[in-house]
Amino acid sequence: MQEFLTFFVTVIVVSISGVITPGPLFASTVSSGLKQSLAGFKIAIGHTVVELPLIFFIGLGVISLENFSEFRILITVFGSLSIFMFAALQIRSLFHRVDIKKSKYGPFMTGIFLTGLKPFFLVWWFTIGMKLISDSIIMWSWWGIGIMFGLHIWMDYAWLGFVSMTSAKGASFLVGRPYKALFLGINCILVYFGMVFLLDIF
Repeated sequence: MQEFLTFFVTVIVVSISGVITPGPLFASTVSSGLKQSLAGFKIAIGHTVVELPLIFFIGLGVISLENFSEFRILITVFGSLSIFMFAALQIRSLFHRVDIKKSKYGPFMTGIFLTGLKPFFLVWWFTIGMKLISDSIIMWSWWGIGIMFGLHIWMDYAWLGFVSMTSAKGASFLVGRPYKALFLGINCILVYFGMVFLLDIF
């Protein structure tokens, strides 16, 4: 039970830094929310269509490489360094304005296109995300992929749904200081977990 709780907290903290990232997906959710308060959930479904098979194939790769003793060390180092870089870029993004642009597609297709064409999404899963997938497989074998995905994906639905419903009401939280403070705090915690990952291999 303790093992699951530790992994649960790790996945939540590490994942949420990517989930609430300001960017095209976030901006389109705000824009779509002005028309449909539930657009965020449809965008999340489109996001899932891309993310689920990607995680599955990464899991296949991880399983095939687990027999190499150096793999765990390499993926931990790359994952930790990626966390530090990702957190720095995330914090830097707070000082740049995110333009709210109307999507040419409906919410579902927007979720698919903006997920598949988002460079940081792929980089995140092939570095930080791969570390989480690898840990889950070690603990629960194939079931670990599903457990990790379940612990991660609900946050996409919760956040994108919250964003669209909040933007529909014209709330200022999404562009105000509370959001920036939350974002900064989460990324500072993310750096801490990066340090923990590195210490685990020594």
